Amino acid sequence: MSGSQTKNAALTTALAFHYQVLIGLEKCFSLEEGQSVWFEKDGDVSLISPGSLASTQTEVKDYAAPLTDHHENLWKTIKNWLAPEFNHTQYDVLVLHTTQAFGATTRLKEWNSQSAGQRLQVLKDIFFSRPEDERNAEKPSDVIKLQKAVMEADEALLRSILHKVTLITEAESAEEIGRRIIKMLKGIPNNNLHKYFEGLIGFVYAQANQQSWSIKHQEFSAKCEELTALLCKKEFTFPVFSGYEASEPEVELHQDRPFVQKIAEIEHHQMIPDAVGNWLELQNSLIEELDESALYKDKTIAYQNQLVKKYKLAYSSAQLEASDVIKSSKLIYNKTIGEQPLNMGNDIPPLEYKNGLIHDAMDDEERDIKWKVEP
Repeated sequence: MSGSQTKNAALTTALAFHYQVLIGLEKCFSLEEGQSVWFEKDGDVSLISPGSLASTQTEVKDYAAPLTDHHENLWKTIKNWLAPEFNHTQYDVLVLHTTQAFGATTRLKEWNSQSAGQRLQVLKDIFFSRPEDERNAEKPSDVIKLQKAVMEADEALLRSILHKVTLITEAESAEEIGRRIIKMLKGIPNNNLHKYFEGLIGFVYAQANQQSWSIKHQEFSAKCEELTALLCKKEFTFPVFSGYEASEPEVELHQDRPFVQKIAEIEHHQMIPDAVGNWLELQNSLIEELDESALYKDKTIAYQNQLVKKYKLAYSSAQLEASDVIKSSKLIYNKTIGEQPLNMGNDIPPLEYKNGLIHDAMDDEERDIKWKVEP
């Protein structure tokens, strides 16, 4: 195989087509009852409406070059709208949607505020600004062919078309449109927004078949409801816990904390570096700026309460069985710290998270819990 890059022409075509799909997808969010978005029906994107609602035909262009007087995008689009097979009467608005900015000297800048007659005059001025020998050349350029086709069209039909034409220039890039669509998604946690967006993109492509490609209001609403039900719940993920062992300076720094004193009280000194490390990891995780920080803190408080309740029951049992205070205390410490964490919903927390919470509870004097088993 030669190279690792996609052929430029194919990639450019694919990206331009995807841009068109994004334009159509964005229109789906404004659909009302009975409306539908069509691709490749009478052009790139069509918004079809029943009754008194407006229908719109949009030609989509993703170009870097400026939109000048003689750029083919304008002339080719108008020529296509003049074609006999295009029934302009079913559309209230005809849109040329392009990423292009107006050229510095173009006569098109006031287009959207002009009447059909003024627009026609602009096209005439542009066309007849060309030298006569260019306009009447035996082999004219492709752009001149387009211009002649437009200018030689039935004037009444041309005026009817021009009356409906709106130019949208300097339109957002595909990335910007994607970000704007994502902002439309309400009630979806941040970590699920891209899944929702990708689900909508896949849905739009899946509606194409050999006969037509359309998205009806009811179908789009149903898909949105499905994705919302699936993705409205936050997928909770824990910060990374590495099983950090505190250094001698860190142990010394925290040696007067209640949770450290309670371990020293049962003469389990070799466990203190791990305990301080777990406690430090927990504290650090609680101050990290996570997407789900608020949820993490709420879940942590509830989980710690569960652990304390479970520990109090184990401590009560240890009191009943105690014969040697230090031995019994070390046994309950080892058992508690070595136990696998309780599930948190569908998740099993890291062992270090669980142990950090136990040490944190021991550090809270109001909880009145300790390792030393006193009968």
